[in-house]
Formats: sequence, structure tokens, C-alpha cells
Amino acid sequence: MELDIRVLKYFLAIAKAGNMTQAAKDLHITQPTLSRQIADMEKDLGTELFVRKRRHLTLSDSGFLFQQRAKEI
Repeated sequence: MELDIRVLKYFLAIAKAGNMTQAAKDLHITQPTLSRQIADMEKDLGTELFVRKRRHLTLSDSGFLFQQRAKEI
């Protein structure tokens, strides 16, 4: 599996915003594109990175660990 730096930036933006729509605005991309990229990344990694609650996202345990590594990269 190969992760693109761009997708890592997307992940970090969502973690910071806590909301897919706001992160998409911050990144100047569409929300469906961002959702698809994150869903694909979660599928590739074999784990959910976010706990989805209505319109808010929080990091799962796996997501928290992944965030630490993504920041290092």
C-alpha cells in the first residue's frame, strides 16, 4: 500500500476541523472527493480512522495513532 502525502494532509485537515465539510472548504476541494479519499484510505489501512457522529468526526484509537505518524511525516 502506498499513501500519498496529499491524502495525509486531507486526513490531518479533517482531524483538525472535526468536520468533513469544513475540512473540504479549508482544502479547497469538494466534500464528496474528500470523503472518497478518506474512505479509500481507511479501506487500504483496514481500519476506521474516525468515529462518525452526525456532523462531527472524532479520531478513533487507530486514527489517533495514525495522526501522530502523519504529523511526523
